[in-house]
Amino acid sequence: MNYIVGMNSIVTLISGLGSNFESIVKTALKEQWPVRFAGVIANNPEAKGLDFARENGVPAYVVDHRSHANRESFDAALIQLIDQMGGNLVVLAGFMRVLTSGFIQHYQGRLMNIHPSLLPSFTGLHTHERALAAGVKWHGATVHFVTEGVDEGPIICQAAVPVMADDDAERLAARVLSLEHQIYPRAVKWYLDGRLRIEGNQVKVQPPESQFFSL
Repeated sequence: MNYIVGMNSIVTLISGLGSNFESIVKTALKEQWPVRFAGVIANNPEAKGLDFARENGVPAYVVDHRSHANRESFDAALIQLIDQMGGNLVVLAGFMRVLTSGFIQHYQGRLMNIHPSLLPSFTGLHTHERALAAGVKWHGATVHFVTEGVDEGPIICQAAVPVMADDDAERLAARVLSLEHQIYPRAVKWYLDGRLRIEGNQVKVQPPESQFFSL
């Protein structure tokens, strides 16, 4: 599989399946984005997303966090590899490590994440269980720029689904994941097209376009 080499290049960080990485790659190929997928890095050697990368011609690397004495050492190794690959945009796709301030500052304004809730609600883990326990009527996903506050960065876009009376965490998670696969490629493309403007803690799309979606 060949990728269009342009001025923009993406490095993706994963820990597991990497389904959002897969959705971004497939959308880019379908829509013929002028982008280079410079590589995928996993902190887990068993991450299934590495297989998809290798099968589709994306360079795949492992930086095992367990081989580093602390977070600073691990993040320094990540920075070195990402910069060697020439990544303009760093995309977190199910990367289950808390990044240090130094890493976040190094990629400020070009570090993107997706979170399975309608932020600022339900930051952190176990979002679907917590949403059900809280009795919310809508749940969803948020793409945001990463800042030093966990899940507190400027919101790029969100998507929502209604919570059904018979939902459990697994069913709700599956519907939210479907949303993630739709909005993450959209947010990445906005970035690559130079359409995102960060104003304070808000992100504006230029020219204006809806940043909220629902099913």
